[in-house]
Amino acid sequence: MPGMVAFGRRWGIASDDLVFPGSFELFVRVLWWIGTLSLYTLHKGKFDCSGGRVLHSYLVVLLILLAFIILSLCAIVYVSAQGTITNPGPRRSIPVLVYVRAMLYVPELIWAILGAIWVSDDSQGCRPAEVGAVIAAVVASWILLLSTGVGVLFVFDPLGTTHPGSQSQELLGVRDLESSQGSQLLSTARSVAVRVWESRLRLLCCCLPRDESHRAAFSSIAQLVSGFFSDTDLVPSDIAAGLALLHQEQDKMEQCRDPDEALSHSPSSPIVRFTYFFLPLYVLCKTQSAEYDIVGGDNMGCHFSSVLHSTGLQYRDFIYVSFHNQIYEIPFFVALDHKREAVLVAIRGTLSLRDLLTDLSADCENLPVEGVSGTCYAHKGMSQAASYICKKLLNDGILNQAFTIAPEYKLVITGHSLGGGTASLLAILLRSSFPTLRCYAFSPPGGLMSKALADYSKEFVVSVVLGKDLVPRLSYPNMEDLKRRILKMVSNCNKPKYRILLQGCWYELFGGEPDDFPTEMDNRRKEELNQPLLGEESLLIRSSSSYQGLASEESPVHGSHLPLFLPGRILHITEDGPSRRSCFSQVRYRVQWSSETAFRSVLISPRMMADHMPDAVLLSLRSLTQDRPFNLCPSSLSNSHLNVI
Repeated sequence: MPGMVAFGRRWGIASDDLVFPGSFELFVRVLWWIGTLSLYTLHKGKFDCSGGRVLHSYLVVLLILLAFIILSLCAIVYVSAQGTITNPGPRRSIPVLVYVRAMLYVPELIWAILGAIWVSDDSQGCRPAEVGAVIAAVVASWILLLSTGVGVLFVFDPLGTTHPGSQSQELLGVRDLESSQGSQLLSTARSVAVRVWESRLRLLCCCLPRDESHRAAFSSIAQLVSGFFSDTDLVPSDIAAGLALLHQEQDKMEQCRDPDEALSHSPSSPIVRFTYFFLPLYVLCKTQSAEYDIVGGDNMGCHFSSVLHSTGLQYRDFIYVSFHNQIYEIPFFVALDHKREAVLVAIRGTLSLRDLLTDLSADCENLPVEGVSGTCYAHKGMSQAASYICKKLLNDGILNQAFTIAPEYKLVITGHSLGGGTASLLAILLRSSFPTLRCYAFSPPGGLMSKALADYSKEFVVSVVLGKDLVPRLSYPNMEDLKRRILKMVSNCNKPKYRILLQGCWYELFGGEPDDFPTEMDNRRKEELNQPLLGEESLLIRSSSSYQGLASEESPVHGSHLPLFLPGRILHITEDGPSRRSCFSQVRYRVQWSSETAFRSVLISPRMMADHMPDAVLLSLRSLTQDRPFNLCPSSLSNSHLNVI
């Protein structure tokens, strides 16, 4: 940190990122040099084949070339290991060493070509061991050269171009943002960043059609992502180191915290039963070209038997099944659950690139609801998905058909992840028409709806969150808070990055006590924290809220991004007992009512993604109901954020 500047541009790695790749290449080169030296020593004076003199010269020059490469790698690894993430002073010579190492690729390439020519033309009559050694050297050279080329592509930063006069522009644009020239520079940089992210999205989603809706989504997502990273100069390894430090810091705080009150009961079987309805949507596949099918025959071309087996429903119980999947339009089905006397709407979660674009369309969109006081807005992608399903259900008469068959049934809406967020917003849209409806949202996203809508939905929506699931904690303010905490951790730690990453990997794999990383900033004045972490070769903006918040434990102001919340009442399931356990130990869970404030920060954990998986949610709920089943009625519970059920 910041990104290393070499060859006239900024790269996606820092000067302290060369320890591990340099050490690996050094290990390979040393083995290569030892093998070449052994071959030369054993056959010295015995190169009596037709191309023996050329082979002798090839090995001698190869030994010398490898020796220079090994020395340059030793210097790169040693210098790269100096300093700390925010103190690159001891690594000022890294660009020079990189230039030297790059120059050594030229004779290596030439020698690899000469070795290939010798093997093909002058190796007749030579010993197989000699020929094999040269072939191995040539192959190794080409593999390392190609690996280096691939590595350069990975760390290439399209935004890292520097132009003549960039130093003067930095003085104007970074150190004096109040000037018009500085503002113009910053605006230009952000426009370039948006275009780069749009290009990346189009490349990632190259198989999707280039219609207007997709272009609008790409533009919206690019503006969101580029804006998030615009005021930092973090490289990926900085983020990894910060996450490793933050995980250990959070574990230390968790160990010091008083244990929460374990509840004496567990969720009822209705909640568990409804998990069986969104799970089949993940295994359903559609092979025909039709956009949707109303269930009425065996011509669907999908694994519909898995749905019947998982839900326990009959073929005739399904009213409507939609496989149509576009941006803002996600699959769902409507069925009759006779066991619970419910008309069920189950919505699928993220399972395609189109779904991912819907997830990432995280701008706020107005969602006016009659009878709700306060500002009403919601996640744009899921709001539009909910509106799409709502129109299908009402305008196509799907719900009318269902309630014609079973007029006494109640409406229940459910979904997981993207489906859970969409289900919650759909329930809000349908609430006026179906006052008795219930919604069970499993692992919904945290950045979903405004406070007014979240409070309104408490009467009929239950959100189920497992453990340290990342998705219910995802919102733009939470990610800004995570970025600020990462910056604070890496700026305070006085250990080199390679040690942080090694100890972090050991901690993640084998556990142990969280490390107490000493800080180098204890004696700094607080006002110094308001400045960018690095002054030279830095793209950081001094007026950035990410850095202004470093001197305070409080979250920074999040600019124009409106706060978004989880829907309804939140049922939080956590593991009972120590956070680390044997792979073969039995897992027991406890459950409690929680408030949205408990999900205002991202928790770093190896299980932050595993806890989001629908099968993990189902297993935890099944485990709880098998212990102590009870009746859960959301409308009868108080508004306390933590109730003993």
